[in-house]
Amino acid sequence: MIARDVDPRLLRGFVAVAEELHFTRAAARLYVAQQALSRDVRRLERTLGATLFTRTTRAVELTPDGERLLAPARRVLAAHEELAAVFTAPRALLVDLNTDGPCTPRTVLERARELAPDCELMARFESGLTHAAGELAAGRLDVAFGYADGLDPALRAGLAVMPVRYEPLAVLLPEGHPLAALGSVPLDALAGETVYAGAGNPRTAEWTRLARELFAGRGVALAPPAPVAMGKEEFRRVMAKTRNPVLVTVDFLDMPASVKRPLTDPVPLSPLSMVWRKGLTHPGLDALRAAAAGLAADRDWLELPPGSWLPKGPTRLTPRPGGG
Repeated sequence: MIARDVDPRLLRGFVAVAEELHFTRAAARLYVAQQALSRDVRRLERTLGATLFTRTTRAVELTPDGERLLAPARRVLAAHEELAAVFTAPRALLVDLNTDGPCTPRTVLERARELAPDCELMARFESGLTHAAGELAAGRLDVAFGYADGLDPALRAGLAVMPVRYEPLAVLLPEGHPLAALGSVPLDALAGETVYAGAGNPRTAEWTRLARELFAGRGVALAPPAPVAMGKEEFRRVMAKTRNPVLVTVDFLDMPASVKRPLTDPVPLSPLSMVWRKGLTHPGLDALRAAAAGLAADRDWLELPPGSWLPKGPTRLTPRPGGG
């Protein structure tokens, strides 16, 4: 018997489980209780007269009938979303840029606004992908940028990830620091320094992980946990007091009482990605993805300079074709 009136909610639950192959993660993605999701899947199976998943204590797998249903189910859900959008203007998309100043995410956002002028793309500044990832999962943010490979696997599991740029790293030095006289700072020249990289800040744990890996074996210490300096004047005061260099990207905004110098020998890179909740659909997200892809191609953002340094992880194993 052909089921002509399948509830889209049942299909949505089926697709989430099929993509996650895990009922708990799928339920979290849909913001429903796992028991409710299991009931919906069983109801869909009864409606269709087919078993869609094989379940064991260790794994969830699609059956052949489940495999056959997946593509049509996705098309049906896409058609429902298109129908709902005909008379409904898309809501504002909340995009975390991490910092309120010139940066790669800001460049992507501005290009996306040009590509989709009718979409409201609203900037937010959550300062740290670890915090932003939690906000994405809770639905309080839609898109964020940062070092996704540095996230805890549990946080990353519910996110879609798009590589955007291998960002060169730099160091902010207090005025008058001996290394400030250099045009660029070799990594080995930081030996004996204590560098601030957000240690102890729960919002930026992924950045601290990157810094710890970068400085391992180089004689560079991470500055101990301390309250985050909020605002330029507080930054000026703390920089003058501690005189600790700060690890940043080359596009980081200029700060008072400090100079920014790129790091070299080797050039360390931070793999910047754009991330969003799995399953999110929005014309503004489409524009952001198109903007990121276009800028990366135009500006060689995903090309690896010879002899550069990358943290270990999935991004290092899958460089853009044509890169180093």
